[in-house]
Amino acid sequence: MSILQEKVKGVEERIKIKEYLKENLGLSTRLIRSASKDQRISVNDAVVRMNYMIKNDDIIKIDLEKNEGQDITPEKMDLDIVYEDDDILVINKKPFMIVHPTKNYQSGTLANGVLNYFQETDQKCIVRLVSRLDMNTSGLIIIAKNQFSHGMLSKNMKEKVQKRYLAIVHGNLKDKEGTIDLPIYRPEGIEYGTMRIVDERGQKSITHYKVIESFNGGDLVECLLETGRTHQIRVHLSHLGHPIYGDILYGYGEDEDDLIKRQALHAYGLDFNSPRTGELLSLRADLPDDMNELLKKIR
Repeated sequence: MSILQEKVKGVEERIKIKEYLKENLGLSTRLIRSASKDQRISVNDAVVRMNYMIKNDDIIKIDLEKNEGQDITPEKMDLDIVYEDDDILVINKKPFMIVHPTKNYQSGTLANGVLNYFQETDQKCIVRLVSRLDMNTSGLIIIAKNQFSHGMLSKNMKEKVQKRYLAIVHGNLKDKEGTIDLPIYRPEGIEYGTMRIVDERGQKSITHYKVIESFNGGDLVECLLETGRTHQIRVHLSHLGHPIYGDILYGYGEDEDDLIKRQALHAYGLDFNSPRTGELLSLRADLPDDMNELLKKIR
């Protein structure tokens, strides 16, 4: 059972528990309302209403476990779990895998496997995705186990979660380290499909990059996202004249099937604070086999 517990300190004036939970613990109105309705909020081991006036040394407990359903079919799957605690699950997603079921992909997605894992380990959780990756991008994905952690991490995703990627690009970058600050825009027209371009009409997009190693056929580049636009790294590197190997949309794609069968992009690092303890979590995932093989081929 996942219990969020707080001992009240430093309260100098009368305040309702509802306000205290919002202002001091950062809980959402939706979570508070839901937990109160299910009688999952107690003070000193007694269930209370949300107009209860808290006082110093009160022990507030919130039961985060909730009976919920999800229209996803559980599927047995080999998951590469990098980190897990009462609030979050971090998985190193394999390439060629859809993250969540869609109209055309009802099975074989990461969410199918995660839901099965929750059921096998007797965890009453649904799949709450905090981050996502393209089907052909491998790497770390955060899944929240409860409404509390999902709300806290989603709120901090833009500013307090550092997302690090490794990309293998064509050619050698002139500047071995720098920042790409170019707006990304989605052009209209069916001929563009999901494609994005660098255009002054677009949203502000910032990618910090550093060349980790150079080879005869390209560079291994680390990218740190300051913003999180769709296809941001792929668009920015292609705009510089150094598209990612295997990228059909922004590079040479299918002409490189003998080298790698997807874009050589891997979300290898996440740095963020635990939503419960505030502890810094610095998680890493090794470069996948197909990208290591590509590096051997372009040396």
